[in-house]
Amino acid sequence: MGKRYTINHEVAYYECDINQTMTFPALLSVAIKASTDQSDELERGTEQINALGITWVITQTEVTIDRLPRVGEKISIVTEPTEFNRYFCYRSYWVYDLAGNELLKIDMAFVLMDIDNRKMSSVDAELMAPYESPKVKKIRRWPKIEKVEADQKQLYHVRYYDLDSNHHVNNAMYFNWLIDVLGYDFMTQYEPKYVNIKFDKEVLYGNDIESFYEIVEEPEAKAKTRHEIRLGDQLACEANISWQKRS
Repeated sequence: MGKRYTINHEVAYYECDINQTMTFPALLSVAIKASTDQSDELERGTEQINALGITWVITQTEVTIDRLPRVGEKISIVTEPTEFNRYFCYRSYWVYDLAGNELLKIDMAFVLMDIDNRKMSSVDAELMAPYESPKVKKIRRWPKIEKVEADQKQLYHVRYYDLDSNHHVNNAMYFNWLIDVLGYDFMTQYEPKYVNIKFDKEVLYGNDIESFYEIVEEPEAKAKTRHEIRLGDQLACEANISWQKRS
């Protein structure tokens, strides 16, 4: 496996929702900071990568949750680049409380994108060498994402502050569009336990997107939500989230 890296973090009130638990955009941002800090330390940071005419893009994220961090809680985030192949790099993140209990695990797939033509670029073994992760031939198969069958949707406009330094929508922002449609009552009654999200197409400044969703109630106080973010007739993002009713 690859070289591990750890950062510590105290959860701020502005990173939490009305339930006093950390939001997905905040959680993803802190996780990405851990891997960004590691890359900077290994001289593979944003400046070095961009100088090669390429940038990292997240294509898949899977989150398994025991519980979300709470406001004021001190947590540690451990990250490890686990393996890579010709086109995909895989990285895991674990979030722990002060007692060392695992709160959640995040698995991500990244690709390198050519900044000019916005096409996927192959991964160079020399570029990955400092991470000490093994090169493999296989491509990871993620759990299949169920399609939205209902026609419930909400329109969103991509704003300036939705963009990151790569000039496209920050991956964490997609969660706002996915979650917001579920509404106050659902979000205060249920807590997330599992997320599977795939990023299919870049969304850019000024775009109007539609967030489609479907809520499926299940036995034992559980629920599943299916999501699709569409840009016209193109699929930009798709996700399934499993929920448990709050006790």
